[in-house]
Amino acid sequence: METKAFQKIYTKIDNITKATVSLRATGVGNDELASVGGKLAQVVKISGDEVTLQVFEGTEGVATDSEVVFYGEAPKLKVSDDLAGRFFNAYGEPLEGGASIEGEEREIGGPTVNPFKRIQPSELIATGIAGIDLNNTIVSGQKIPFFADPDQPYNQVMAMVAMRAKADKIILGGMGMTNDDFLYFRNLFENAGVLDHIVCFINTTENPPVERLLIPDMALTAAEYFAVDKGEKVLVLLSDMTSYADALAIVSNRMDQIPSKDSMPGSLYSDLAKIYEKAVQLPNGGSITIIAVTTLSGGDITHAVPDNTGYITEGQLFLRRDSDTGKVIVDPFRSLSRLKQLVIGKKTREDHPQVMNAAVRLFSDAANAKTKLENGFDLSDYDERALKFAHDYSEKLLSIDVNIDVTEMLDTAWTLFSKYFNKTEVAIKESLTEKYWQEV
Repeated sequence: METKAFQKIYTKIDNITKATVSLRATGVGNDELASVGGKLAQVVKISGDEVTLQVFEGTEGVATDSEVVFYGEAPKLKVSDDLAGRFFNAYGEPLEGGASIEGEEREIGGPTVNPFKRIQPSELIATGIAGIDLNNTIVSGQKIPFFADPDQPYNQVMAMVAMRAKADKIILGGMGMTNDDFLYFRNLFENAGVLDHIVCFINTTENPPVERLLIPDMALTAAEYFAVDKGEKVLVLLSDMTSYADALAIVSNRMDQIPSKDSMPGSLYSDLAKIYEKAVQLPNGGSITIIAVTTLSGGDITHAVPDNTGYITEGQLFLRRDSDTGKVIVDPFRSLSRLKQLVIGKKTREDHPQVMNAAVRLFSDAANAKTKLENGFDLSDYDERALKFAHDYSEKLLSIDVNIDVTEMLDTAWTLFSKYFNKTEVAIKESLTEKYWQEV
């Protein structure tokens, strides 16, 4: 940003930490942008006339007499239809060269949509992944996290969802991505010819960690433009919220705030909530649906980040590697979509609720059979069939690399039911069984 006339300029800094500077200044606003010794910074705390700024690149080279210039405005994003098909950094600047976006400037990180203007979600967001669409159906306007271990292919799953999801716009917010992951997304979207409805905001591991804090707000400001102004169905994919929370911790620790659980700031719940609560279904048909990856440390679900996330969101999706097939699946036991009952059997085929329940129950029977086998007990004929069913159910339906629509998922499940069980064992309402049972 260039210096304008009448901007406030100071040359006396009172305190410098690795990420922040403090000085006495007046007439400064919260979240206002500034430059400190030529480095971009943002106001994070105002106490009387003492102002603290976080310096995005870190304070190395900043001296107590470095020039501090306040810009008089918070971070903004220029919004227009030209955002589609482009990659941007944390400041909303084009990453691939290209022309800057012309459009209306909007402040990022604004309030959520007025609850009075929200309606109950009722539209299915289809992803093509049966572990989601069949068992944990996502509804437009929902907020749901993907819990995954760091070594799981969660970015590949996000890319698949972006490629398959039936939405008008997909907005990807990448935080702490490796360059390989960034190139993977870019090449995949370009080669598949789907860039025309995808917008990406990317912070890589080479960028300052503190810049990650801008990514969700940039992504959601773009989402609100397309959903609120244009009435479009928007799917926002955020990866990785643990990187976002780590950046929050860096800033709060360097500001000498007393950390809460797991070294996270005490404001973690509200920091996450202000992102997730942007999910909305609007009367104009527009919607913002948020799927966000939260990586787990050693599978620890009690860590502050997943723990707080669980209180805010409407369910969770768990990735795990299935030991029988070696494939990554969406775990039917630990995953849950709290809004799926709003669409299954209503926006999908009538047999969906019962097929989903029967398949998970039979998969559970197979898990019990596996425990019996591991403990040296003899297996019954039913146990043997349940194990074979579970193998095929994992491979043909739960695996994340299977891409089919919901009707085909239901037909596949009926085929597996009839292959390994009789109608009584499957225990689905007789009228549905008569209609959909598929003899093998």
